[in-house]
Amino acid sequence: MKVAPLRCEFCDATTETEFLRHHLAMTQAQLRVTFLFCALFYLCFAATDLIWVGYELKTCLLVGARIAVAAVVLTCLALLKRRPDSIPFTRVAANIVEVAGTAGFLLIAALRPTEFSLHAISMSIVIIVLYIYIPNRLIYAVAIGALSTAMFVLLAWWLGALQTMELLTMAALLGLTNLFGYVAARRYQILWREEYSAQMVLKNLSVRDPLTGCYNRRHLHEQLLETEISRAQRYRLSLTVIMSDLDHFKAVNDTYGHYGGDAVLQRFAALLQSMTRDSIDSVVRYGGEEFLLILPETDLAGGELLAERLRQTLADTPVEHDGQQIHVTASFGVASVDFATSTHEAHVNMIAAADDLLYAAKNSGRNRVCAQQLM
Repeated sequence: MKVAPLRCEFCDATTETEFLRHHLAMTQAQLRVTFLFCALFYLCFAATDLIWVGYELKTCLLVGARIAVAAVVLTCLALLKRRPDSIPFTRVAANIVEVAGTAGFLLIAALRPTEFSLHAISMSIVIIVLYIYIPNRLIYAVAIGALSTAMFVLLAWWLGALQTMELLTMAALLGLTNLFGYVAARRYQILWREEYSAQMVLKNLSVRDPLTGCYNRRHLHEQLLETEISRAQRYRLSLTVIMSDLDHFKAVNDTYGHYGGDAVLQRFAALLQSMTRDSIDSVVRYGGEEFLLILPETDLAGGELLAERLRQTLADTPVEHDGQQIHVTASFGVASVDFATSTHEAHVNMIAAADDLLYAAKNSGRNRVCAQQLM
């Protein structure tokens, strides 16, 4: 899981999306807190407009600008509540609030031009909020922060009547604030993704068999099988399972040792994984030399054809180990349910049915495929 060093996102777009999905609830919770803070910040500081400007038309414009920013923020907050599962909308909401907040602040600074030294302090706070406290893509935060800083410095030069050294000092300090914000946000983003990578490694270790890399039996029963059955029921699709077992595997261990047996298991697992659909089908190490394949959207004919191809390929391809060729075969039991036509309970004993068919194949002479449609 490589992270791009500048934009601080996973180089793989799918991994980045999974990361954002994983943290979406926490991201939205942080956005809600920050949005409320921003709305209160703009509304509460309306009192300073009255103190510094007095009761004038300009005061109405200032208060109106603050209310407008607060309204935009609260609207995004309400819409976030209605779209809790949308990653794109979460980013759009963050960008809208950042743009509205900085634009409102620049308008307020322009309407109170005699206080640019004080505005610079507030601008620094705004920059830090952009980079650190509003969860957003770092490249968006950099773009908004840099552009708003440049516009603020231009306003200070145009309206602030500042001396050249004062203006240069202000620009330098705001530039350093942007740099500090970027460095802090970059460190935060990278640490966040490194933590996620570590969690995924641990999760992968908990659901995978260490020898073959296939899913383990615990993951099958805790999540995998139930998820695929529920999906097939919801969309009235076919679901097929294949139970496979290496023939005479004890003899392989006795002849070639456990390392030879491990090589055969790894070769068989690699074959199963290479001939199934990536990210669609699932390969599970069900027992010692037993493997289970779960094939969504696959009917009995498709499952039987795959099992026959696996059987033939394994039989025709000996396993290389320590300069020796180990010839092995496997037996297969294929059970399928069509949820568009089957009875409500047809899927309950799918694995048991596939296991019975596997042993029927073994009792018929091994190196065979037995299949059945469950009704």
